[in-house]
Amino acid sequence: MVTAKGWLLLLLLLGATSVLGGHESLTSSRTPASPARWALLVTSPERSSSRIAARQRILKQALGRIQIRQKTFSPLVMLSLESKRSGSRGGEATLGYIRRSPLLQDSKRFLSPWSTWSECSGKCGQTGVQKRTRSCLAERLWGVHCSEVTEEGRLCVGHVCSDSTAHPRPLPERRASPAACNLTCATGRVNADCDACMCEDATLHGKVSLEDGSPAAEARVYLQAKKLKLLTTADSGGTFRIPGVCPDGKNTLKIKKAKYVTATVTVPKSTERNLAIQVQLERSGKPYILKSPDDKSRRVGQSVSLCCDAVGSPAPDRYLWYHNGSLLDPSIYKYKNNLILKNLNRGQSGEYFCKASSDGGSAKSQSAKLSVIGRHEAACNPQPQSHLIRLPRDCFQNTTNSFYYDVGKCPAKICAGKLDKGLRCKDSTAYCCGVSKMETREILCNGYTLPTKIAVECGCKKCTETRKTVRGRAIAADNGEPLRFGHIYMGNKRVSMTGYKGTFSVHIPADTERLVLTFVDRLQKFVNTTKVLPFNEKGGAVFHEIKLLRKKAPVTLESSETNVISLGEMEDDDPIAELEIPPYAFYRKNGEVYKGKVKASVTFLDPRNISMADVTQSDLNFVDEEGDIFPLRTYGMFSVDFTDELGTESLNAGEVKVHLDTAQVKMPEHLEEMKLWSLNPETGLWEEEGDFSLERSRRHKREERTFLVGNMEIKERRLFNLDVPESRRCYIKVRAYRSERFLPSEQIQGVVVSVINTEPEPGFSSNPRAWGRFDSAVTGPNGACVPAFCDEQNPEAYAAYILASLGGEELEAVSSAPKLNPNVIGVPQPYLNKLNYRRTDHEDPNTKKTAFSINMAKPSSNSPEENDGPIYAYENLKECEEAPYSSAHFRFYRVEGDRYDYNTVPFNEDDLMSWTDDYLAWWPKPMEFRACYIKVKINGPQEVNIRSRNMGGTHPRTIGKLYGIRDVRSIRAIDQPNTSAACLEFKCSGMLYDQDRVDRTLVKVVPQGSCRRESVNSMFHEYLVNHLPMATNNDSSEYTMLAPLDPLGHNYGIYTVTDQDPRIAKEIALGRCFDGTSDGTSRTMKSDVGVALTFTCSERSPAEQSIFQSQRNSGQQSLSNLPRDSPAYQRPQGSRRTTQGRSPMRAQRSPTY
Repeated sequence: MVTAKGWLLLLLLLGATSVLGGHESLTSSRTPASPARWALLVTSPERSSSRIAARQRILKQALGRIQIRQKTFSPLVMLSLESKRSGSRGGEATLGYIRRSPLLQDSKRFLSPWSTWSECSGKCGQTGVQKRTRSCLAERLWGVHCSEVTEEGRLCVGHVCSDSTAHPRPLPERRASPAACNLTCATGRVNADCDACMCEDATLHGKVSLEDGSPAAEARVYLQAKKLKLLTTADSGGTFRIPGVCPDGKNTLKIKKAKYVTATVTVPKSTERNLAIQVQLERSGKPYILKSPDDKSRRVGQSVSLCCDAVGSPAPDRYLWYHNGSLLDPSIYKYKNNLILKNLNRGQSGEYFCKASSDGGSAKSQSAKLSVIGRHEAACNPQPQSHLIRLPRDCFQNTTNSFYYDVGKCPAKICAGKLDKGLRCKDSTAYCCGVSKMETREILCNGYTLPTKIAVECGCKKCTETRKTVRGRAIAADNGEPLRFGHIYMGNKRVSMTGYKGTFSVHIPADTERLVLTFVDRLQKFVNTTKVLPFNEKGGAVFHEIKLLRKKAPVTLESSETNVISLGEMEDDDPIAELEIPPYAFYRKNGEVYKGKVKASVTFLDPRNISMADVTQSDLNFVDEEGDIFPLRTYGMFSVDFTDELGTESLNAGEVKVHLDTAQVKMPEHLEEMKLWSLNPETGLWEEEGDFSLERSRRHKREERTFLVGNMEIKERRLFNLDVPESRRCYIKVRAYRSERFLPSEQIQGVVVSVINTEPEPGFSSNPRAWGRFDSAVTGPNGACVPAFCDEQNPEAYAAYILASLGGEELEAVSSAPKLNPNVIGVPQPYLNKLNYRRTDHEDPNTKKTAFSINMAKPSSNSPEENDGPIYAYENLKECEEAPYSSAHFRFYRVEGDRYDYNTVPFNEDDLMSWTDDYLAWWPKPMEFRACYIKVKINGPQEVNIRSRNMGGTHPRTIGKLYGIRDVRSIRAIDQPNTSAACLEFKCSGMLYDQDRVDRTLVKVVPQGSCRRESVNSMFHEYLVNHLPMATNNDSSEYTMLAPLDPLGHNYGIYTVTDQDPRIAKEIALGRCFDGTSDGTSRTMKSDVGVALTFTCSERSPAEQSIFQSQRNSGQQSLSNLPRDSPAYQRPQGSRRTTQGRSPMRAQRSPTY
């Protein structure tokens, strides 16, 4: 027996050898992670023979009487079978690499000798495990935990069946009989179960780590046999030791840990008897659908392939397909992640989705619609739908008693086009219904005729290619400070950066279904923010304003003390919850307990502050066991950041308790369902971390309170949520319009509609007590359906606060005062009263008019008037999405400004799929939109309407034909009462849709009223003179030009911007024009800078004729029939090449005049 002094001396010398030998680590040379993410390392005792010999000499000289039982020392630490010591952190992995303790610490951690091996757990003739233990003497003397192994195990074979008193032995004494066992061993012996080879002199050492390299404490190591056999359990450092495993390349180990993917490791073949392996575990998660099946259209007898793509840890290995909600028999259809249907019939039309599953859970894809039509049936309805366009103010139609004209449209839906050979997940060419035939009509206006093209026939053609983009601005929620030069991540890939003013633009990759972006502040002033941003699936840009939560200033904690951090600071109210961190709970990523001071920053998003609702991370959804996405109702989320005293090393924390005050949970049914969640930043989905239990306690000398208490460990994830799954769900139908006329043809797409779920405080239904959820959706051609919580029994159980914005501009809601007008609001009575519709200025006229609130009363199935919108039950999403315009819905509209756009070829800038390939199309390319503006200054006491008339100038297909008209009203300068200015759009010169040759657009700028042209920007005039041909300007009341091909800039008074979305291009160009710069932006008109044209206008007498009415002085000539000898094309005398006469339009060629 070795005395305590002898053990102390031994440990001191071991510490000395550790200091001499350095901090050796099994993981000192890491290998790249393979798909299974584990690496193997073979350690040879001979490689460090000199160091080992030196250690042995020191030990033999000091402790000659202590026998060293192992032939060689190994820097690896042995692992226990199932460590039960009180110092371990149960159930969760710790972080870090293997390191030897400093000499001073080792001197306080001496252990008792090993006990004898226990009885073999195996039955007679079967493989089992023997255990031996030792105790920590330091813990008994000083209360200090030992870091070394206190329990270990080894494989053994149970007693011989014929001799019940036989002693267990580590390995069988005989090889298995070939007749009884087919297993042969190149080395070692066959065990009694005939499922593995055993080697007495071989020892396997291992280390298990997590994704970030921290040790996987208490990971269980199993032997893969006919049945899994538990061999040992990793200690707090993630290391283990297994004697008797043969290095023959045939033994397979399974390493398991809660919340992590099981790793499979094959012991490598080697001649060494001491082996070392290193395994890295991946965090387990439910599958995540990357790509859902596409909508497709086929004819009877054709075939189709539907595919879905899912990822996860572990990877999904099972797929199920459903048709209209019914499972398709896998034995019949023989599918995996792709479903092939051959010789289609009409009965196979409908909706299809897949369900991907793994050991981590399941996930369902979005549904794809498959339409099957007859062999000779028309792929599209040839009859266009009605579509009204608004005409200019001087073009009133007596026949319809309106300013509108029906030009027709063809809805861009998938159709059955030509198919390539072979079956593909995605058709190589997508076909959509579109305009196949147009006719030109002349619209009689007041003093002139206006040409327009109308759709007369629809057909199946190639879909218009578009690009999807999200743009926006990332700013602080408290004071609007921009996130300057922040990084934007999509998954683990950085895809963009914010600018100096916090602006950003992200191109959305093809087939993206769920856009998850994480905004990271490099200066760490703001909490990393993960957002799920809706976008327009048909293409174009959607603007989002990202609100960021400012990090709370760090406080200093003593790691040796119990620390309590409050969550939620509201005046005259208690915190919602508290974090309780016990002593010595902080530890480094290598698993070592941290004993210094800790800088702690815990930032809490308080749901009692409704102004912070739009700061919500992600979209508050989770995936249940069946793979369905369900919403969460939050009671607050918090971000944690723990570092050492210098702020250079990130720290983890174990055994942290969350105390949630039950008095803050106003819905009693939520108490039993409350859970703790963490955010997966790659998927934007919340994943369950733990449950809560009720506990009564007296905290901070207050009265006795009831708390929900949950346990958590803070390591790789740092954003948490106190949430309740909520099944009471509905959808709200919202539409946005261009004006208060609320015409179906004037609906706006790309509007972001946001809903904040609130809880009305009893007695004050208009004063929300707390918000519980924030959702957004983007309007399409049929509006938007935004999810929200609702209740059928109690209409006031949940309320909703709804607002809408387009390009950062808030839209206006319909008024609710002095009394409700159901026809204008869009919802009939008595349902409207039940919903208690109130615009934000209902009680205070000085409040903004850009939002409204309603009670979320779920429609009653017994009330027919409640089953046609605007609230739809969650299971009726399809009815909400496909609801006709006549169904009830809520409305937003833009405050109509003094701008008007008219295109000869109709095009909806909100719906890029409405683009038509025509020579007279205002935008010649559907994936590149170039906006051009000219700045016009007006000297005069009144604001003036200004028109640009845009016609073909040099292209033989469009010469003299109208592209479109733009009207705008000048804006008065703030500091100059007799000066105003306007930014007038004109059609840019350039290639037409066939990309064959350019056209110099003939642009005529015409101010309304008694105006006289004063001056033309000298640089602009010089450019036009040097880029012939040049239009003549004999009429001083207007200005005519052949638009420049080059993007000139503010020095010329011309502003040009190219973008993938026409609205964005126009918005940026307008901002620059208002500002009078080429790179700035302004919403205030600066009339003295960046001007191209200057006019002086006087007040017009009532007898004077409108210049719009006198555009044609002889015979009301049509805009589309401009004389071929128009003086607009006469070269000025003094140009490089002059002609005495007028050049025929057909002879015009550019630039070879």
